[in-house]
Amino acid sequence: MQTLHAATPDAYHAALRDHPTVLVDFHKDNCPGCRMLDMSLASIAGSPTAAGIVLLKVHLETIGEAFFRSLGLRQTPTLLLVRDGHEVARLAGYQSPKQIGEALAAATAP
Repeated sequence: MQTLHAATPDAYHAALRDHPTVLVDFHKDNCPGCRMLDMSLASIAGSPTAAGIVLLKVHLETIGEAFFRSLGLRQTPTLLLVRDGHEVARLAGYQSPKQIGEALAAATAP
């Protein structure tokens, strides 16, 4: 799984446009669930399920709360799974490696 970072809304939209399947990780500082989610993401990064998927890390304090809210997001961490520019899954809060793997498998199924 390739990891990218988006610090602006333009970078966010460019990543979604340029990559067929993107797992977006919205996170912030001082968020215990975000740190736990990082461990889950690290554990599945090399799995076959994650092959070809881009992980886009979006830091809430950098991109701004207004943008975060404009996407209908309410909490961190939140994962968005985007395929061909369309959101196919939204996972709010901590997710186990199994939960993330299941979401990736469902989103990439033919």
